Amino acid sequence: MSVTLRQLAVFVAVADHEGFGAAAAALGLSQSSVSHSLASLEAAVRGELIRRATPVRPTPLGEVLLPHARATLSAARAFDAAAAAHTSAAAAASISLSVPPTVARGLLPELLRLWHDHLPHLEVTVFEAVDDEIGQWLESGTVDAAFLIDPDPLPRGALHVATDAYEAVVRSDHPLAGEEAVELAELLEDPLLVTTSGFGPPIERLHALAGLPYRPARRIRELMTLLSMVEAGLGVAILPSLAASMLSGTLTHIPLRPHLERRLVLTGPATRPWHPSVVTIRDLTATHVRSG
Repeated sequence: MSVTLRQLAVFVAVADHEGFGAAAAALGLSQSSVSHSLASLEAAVRGELIRRATPVRPTPLGEVLLPHARATLSAARAFDAAAAAHTSAAAAASISLSVPPTVARGLLPELLRLWHDHLPHLEVTVFEAVDDEIGQWLESGTVDAAFLIDPDPLPRGALHVATDAYEAVVRSDHPLAGEEAVELAELLEDPLLVTTSGFGPPIERLHALAGLPYRPARRIRELMTLLSMVEAGLGVAILPSLAASMLSGTLTHIPLRPHLERRLVLTGPATRPWHPSVVTIRDLTATHVRSG
């Protein structure tokens, strides 16, 4: 079977952009070139990879092969970067990084400034994802690096960057607002709103620590939607302290008892070599964390 990196890049781009025209624009190719490359790949694998419909979607065979295409392209980028590192330390490079929303808002801006100051030729593309998706994206090759929450065991080479704790989020006019800390039992006099974007299990664990039943009133996927519902007076929430950067002026956060922390870990993939630039930002971040 003869398969080229360009064919794989076209396949991934068409799947990601849900269309041939958008994929062509992203790759800097003509739409006819994209169509030809994908058709050649389908001939090589002897099956249709993409459904020509609106919106474009991978076929069952495409779903099976898409993770392998991503991993191959990620490994090729790492190969190029490793080779370039021996010829030019200042060579331009690009990596993709996946982060949870709270990390994207509360921790990442400072790190992006740090990386840009020391590595001006490095381009970092950031993808926000819910906690459950991030590990899958990393191992499938969708991204080169990721921030994982409480990985167990700690991946080899990973860096523990920060720790934050789960706190109550209430309206600023709530009776508990302004308290130095509150017991979980006090918070639950109001309906509990929970996001399904990775926070359910630790919040359930927090209830177990307090010896309380876990009975969320509503489960909401999007974090900003949950915050809007707290603003509207529909209940209270429990979120990591990094979420404080996402709160409007009508919301406030309060430390909780019992105290439950989470670890924020920067890592590359566990199943293939890391992109050299991921190693570089990991080491740079480690120095920053130690000095801070």
